[in-house]
Amino acid sequence: MEIQQKAKMTIDKAYILAEADPRLYSSFIEHLGRAVYRGIYESGHPQADERGFRRDVAGLIREIGVPMIRYPGGNFVSGYNWEDGVGPAASRPRRLDLAWRTVETNEVGTNEFIRWAKELNAEVMMAVNLGTRGVDAARNLLEYCNHPSGSYYSDLRISHGYQQPHGIKTWCLGNEMDGPWQIGQKTAEEYGRLAAETAKAMRLVDPSIELVACGSSFRSMPTYAQWEAAVLDHTYEQVDYLSLHTYYGNAENDTANYLAKSLDMDLFIKEIVAVCDYIKAKKRNRKTLNLSFDEWNVWFHTLETDKEITPWQVAPAQLEDCYTFEDALMVGSMLITLLNHADRVKIACLAQLVNAIAPIMTETGGAAWRQSIFYPYMHTSLYGRGTVLRPVIISPLYDSKDYTDVPLLDSAVVWNEAEGELVIFAMNKSLQESLLLECDMRGFLNYQVEEHLVLEHDDVKAVNTVSDPYAVAPHSRGESSVSEGRLTAVLSRLSWNVIRLRQKD
Repeated sequence: MEIQQKAKMTIDKAYILAEADPRLYSSFIEHLGRAVYRGIYESGHPQADERGFRRDVAGLIREIGVPMIRYPGGNFVSGYNWEDGVGPAASRPRRLDLAWRTVETNEVGTNEFIRWAKELNAEVMMAVNLGTRGVDAARNLLEYCNHPSGSYYSDLRISHGYQQPHGIKTWCLGNEMDGPWQIGQKTAEEYGRLAAETAKAMRLVDPSIELVACGSSFRSMPTYAQWEAAVLDHTYEQVDYLSLHTYYGNAENDTANYLAKSLDMDLFIKEIVAVCDYIKAKKRNRKTLNLSFDEWNVWFHTLETDKEITPWQVAPAQLEDCYTFEDALMVGSMLITLLNHADRVKIACLAQLVNAIAPIMTETGGAAWRQSIFYPYMHTSLYGRGTVLRPVIISPLYDSKDYTDVPLLDSAVVWNEAEGELVIFAMNKSLQESLLLECDMRGFLNYQVEEHLVLEHDDVKAVNTVSDPYAVAPHSRGESSVSEGRLTAVLSRLSWNVIRLRQKD
């Protein structure tokens, strides 16, 4: 293999960024398209359990080790009455969901979802409706979920067959409330006041919860940064996190420019950190506000075709992006970006988990399979637990249509001291050439390569399908070795790499 480019990295135990919060690898299930119905839940499917949830889908989610799942939205939550989804399923109303213009049957609701998530060892990140509703509905839902007994809503939960409280810790105060597409859109002042009062009431019900305030829906919103500052002026003392959302795509079919968009995500995080710290200084507050990047992914393949979907169907095929190999690279680069901001980003939710812009796809009545983006997501979730280090990187650069000085090497390093494991996540963004990585591993002299996983493909547009589910899949034949405390690794062109090093006995 001909190598024309070289990159250098230095890793040191002293260069500590932060502990990676396991919730960085969270995901999202919204009542959208086939995410719930004909996704995680399909009564009558050969793989359905006694409650209608698909065992094969649950098995794929367990492979990832998803620690937390955001629910029930998303845009859906801004018009959702949570009371519709509890109690006897046969008596639940069918509602028009205005967010996605579908019919919601409410067959799956709060209790069913929480029970399903707990069986997967996943926490639930619950969102409350601050679009069409407000303080009262939010505090009542919290009482229903978390209060032990002896009150109206906690006893209502018990009457529905759930004696023990659900103990939901993390709550989102609405969703994308600055967006004109949102039911109940608010100005920053309107939302900030409502979020603060909702937070106050919810903390009176359960002081142990964590709360997430809505940031801008996208970095390109006209009120971006002003929105965050105004909202935090009202909520800084009451909330624990500010949310960020972003999606990227390659509609222009320019791979080099597409993969450079991780720089936009990096800048987005830095800018929001700056706003948070400005409000901290303004209020002379000693608390440092962290971030919840609770929607992120690639999303562009179905933006036009979804406009043709007939409204008022039950669980139509919406947002079912078929992800390519280059999409997997982009997702990997975004995961690296999140890891490299682990000091402030404590929660991140890949949106979404099944069928709708998702790493897992299902065929109604048939099989479930892994999309290309499944693999970098799984790899980071499994191997990205521990202390995130600050690698010193010297990399060749390239320019693209919208970006300059884009590093060919994109990398994050996680050290799991308890397991004696050092993991290097590395991507080569070069379209033509392999990249030789030379890494000075000072302080890790007794570590050796245990495994070098590689995700690569000759065709950037290659996809996994129900008939060919492993067209894009990783292999463990990566070229890397350690000698005298120096790692040498070959990163093939356009490749995602996971180099796992183990401490020798």
